[in-house]
Amino acid sequence: MDIRVQAEPFDFGAEAGAFAARQEGMGAVVTFTGIVRDLEGGGLRAMEIEHYPGMTEKAIEAIASEAAERWHTGDLLVIHRYGPLAPGDMIMMVATAAPHRADAFQAAEFLMDFLKSRAPFWKKEVAQDGADWVEARDEDEDALGRW
Repeated sequence: MDIRVQAEPFDFGAEAGAFAARQEGMGAVVTFTGIVRDLEGGGLRAMEIEHYPGMTEKAIEAIASEAAERWHTGDLLVIHRYGPLAPGDMIMMVATAAPHRADAFQAAEFLMDFLKSRAPFWKKEVAQDGADWVEARDEDEDALGRW
C-alpha cells in the first residue's frame, strides 16, 4: 500500500506504469485520476487544498486498509495533492490491483467515494470575483450509502 500526500505534481503515466509493473499474479489494474475542473462559465483561478499532515495520511491509510479487507486486492496506491492547483491540474490518483476486475473496480470506487467525502481535506475555490470554501455535496454523501 502506497499512500502519498504531496504538493508536487505527479506523472500519471509513470505512476500507473510503475504500479502495474510491480503487480504479480494480478489480473486487473484500475486507475482513476481527479482533475481540477473550472467553474461554470470559467473564472476559476485556483483550487486551494489544505490538510493536517499526519492526520490526513492516517485517515487515507484507514480507508485504503478497509478497501483491501473488503475486496481481494493486491496493491493499492493513493496520491493526493495539496496547495494551490490550477484548472486542469491533477488533484489525486487511485490505483488498485486484484486478481479479478470486479474487485479492482469496486475497491477503486470505494476509495474514490471515501476520499471525496471523508478524507480530511479542505478545498477553497479562488475565482476572479472572490474565494469560497467548497461545501459537501449531497450526491457525494449519497454515494457513500452503497458501501
